[in-house]
Amino acid sequence: MPDISLASAVHAAARRLAEAGVSDPVVDAELLAGHVLGSRRGEVQAAVIRGDAIAEESAAALDALVTRRSAREPLQHITGTAPFRHLELAVGPGVFVPRPETETVVQYAIDALLGSAHPEPIGIDLGTGSGAIALAMATEVPHSKIFATELSPDAYPWAVRNTQGIANLTLVNEDLAHAFGELDGTASVVISNPPYVPDAAIPRDPEVRLFDPSMALYGGEDGLDIVRVLSVRALELLHPGGLLVIEHGELQGEEIRSILTQDGWRAASTHRDLTLRDRATTALRP
Repeated sequence: MPDISLASAVHAAARRLAEAGVSDPVVDAELLAGHVLGSRRGEVQAAVIRGDAIAEESAAALDALVTRRSAREPLQHITGTAPFRHLELAVGPGVFVPRPETETVVQYAIDALLGSAHPEPIGIDLGTGSGAIALAMATEVPHSKIFATELSPDAYPWAVRNTQGIANLTLVNEDLAHAFGELDGTASVVISNPPYVPDAAIPRDPEVRLFDPSMALYGGEDGLDIVRVLSVRALELLHPGGLLVIEHGELQGEEIRSILTQDGWRAASTHRDLTLRDRATTALRP
């Protein structure tokens, strides 16, 4: 069988993905083709326009990947990588895939570290998952000292892999409720993207429901069990005036501000992401 045109292979892939309900079928088809060909998405688009062919074995490999994506396996599990700010993270089964929304949330922590008067400001990421938030802080604020913890035995190896060789980042496999006792009263920033989905609220997207680890999703009856723990622990970790940053669901801001204010935090405020959804709440340690 002769080689076929890349354009027809990508169009066929996009059609199958659309039929399976994938939200960005053309994007995913181009990214999967790029994964097979070892090319960036822009290079795939250029090759399609040029009318390049795709070898038979590459077309078969693309077909197999499209079958997996049509079953709603996350694109990032298939390619093994997820972009996050300037980073490329290794991800796969057992670890929460970092989301674009979190890229805007981590900016509050980065700004606080950059604005700190300390020569080596300390930032702590509680429940780091893949290591995305901790890595962004460590690499974008190189004079900082970053500490991260992840309890999950499935997620922790991914964080180890992603943070290897980062000199100003310390990673531990501990419960966020107790980690880093030696740092009490020293941190400029504590940040977390905790599990915040209420136990009864099963996510609609199959990618989330079937593939994201439940430990990274569900936060008790109202979704805020871990937020309550974070509020207490972060008060101990931060120095006076230090910043707490919590990512959460779009309807949880008011309740989280109430929890923080009752615990003694100052200036609790909720911030919107690029889609104008309430996405993060910050507060200052008194």
